Amino acid sequence: MIKTLQSKAQLSPQFSITTILAVYFNQVKMKYLIGLLIAQLFLLTSASVPLVINTWNFRDANFQAWKALYWEGRTPLDALVAGCSACEIKQCDTSVGFGGSPDEQGNTSLDAMIMDGRTMNVGAVANVRNVKNVIGVARHVLEYTRHTLLAGDQVSEFAQEMGFPLESLQTTASRQQWQNWLANNCQPNFWVNVVPDSRTSCGPYEPMCKNSVEDCIAPGNREDFEIGPDNHDTIGMIVIGKNGHIVAGTSTNGATHKIPGRVGDSPIPGAGAYADDNVGAATATGDGDIMMRFLPSLLAVEDMRKGIEPSIAAENALRRIAEFYPTFSGALIAATKDGRYGASCFGWKSFPYAVTDEDFNGRTTTFTIECFTLN
Repeated sequence: MIKTLQSKAQLSPQFSITTILAVYFNQVKMKYLIGLLIAQLFLLTSASVPLVINTWNFRDANFQAWKALYWEGRTPLDALVAGCSACEIKQCDTSVGFGGSPDEQGNTSLDAMIMDGRTMNVGAVANVRNVKNVIGVARHVLEYTRHTLLAGDQVSEFAQEMGFPLESLQTTASRQQWQNWLANNCQPNFWVNVVPDSRTSCGPYEPMCKNSVEDCIAPGNREDFEIGPDNHDTIGMIVIGKNGHIVAGTSTNGATHKIPGRVGDSPIPGAGAYADDNVGAATATGDGDIMMRFLPSLLAVEDMRKGIEPSIAAENALRRIAEFYPTFSGALIAATKDGRYGASCFGWKSFPYAVTDEDFNGRTTTFTIECFTLN
């Protein structure tokens, strides 16, 4: 192409080398944009089951789920537990499993949930201590109780009764992280409207307005918590079997330096995850205290029920949150029952998620999307 342009330049003195380069680079840019468009169209039109998709670049967790589902011929529920368990063992980004996200007392607690899209049954556990395989405990709630959610210290008793060993969730690294936080005047933390000033001091705290909170204004800026891949992220996973059976689930150790007893979005149906064999599934990661107020996974699934593409459904759910909390950060992945999938994110620059299906010959692939803004 450059030779053609050079010959034209020889015929016309006005056809300068600057013009040649401008035309050349414009065509290169156009090819790049066309490539991006083709990739986006592939994501919009690609549909294949079985499918395993999960938040973040947790490729080994995705692979373990696919291995159980596709190679070993196990159920979608088996596959989801295998994938999330792998992340718990590896302590993915130190925000899944033991030894991460210590609370104000230096303890680690875990949350997990499984939703079965065929039966609409849910098994979830929250604020679990001394049990490492928390996704396994959630499965036992699903299969061996009539309850949806168990929470608190007594979950450990249930887990022990079901055969899970009791083990400390603390590690040398988590204790050091907690001690560093204490040395930094307990910053950041999740207290508001208290004395002494929680922005500069550790507790114990007392209410600033003992009789009325009308004059107390809680700060709405969430950026202080630096929520992201290195702090407070969750594995959310969707597994769709060849027969269309869908399960979705989550596992996390929650927000770092949380107030003891705090429960986030991960074990809450419709917030952390939601699945329906008639439609598809979605699962969330990010600022759970905010996201659980909007049930974004449910919103995304209901949008897909109307025929909206997964990535748009995920963005619609996050936009509703961002309108009220413009400094929050989070992401959603979503998939339809026939295997179309997508994701959206807000508050970060980008967000990766992992996928395995037959379109990629069973190879786990990581996609990274740019997060939208309100501007």
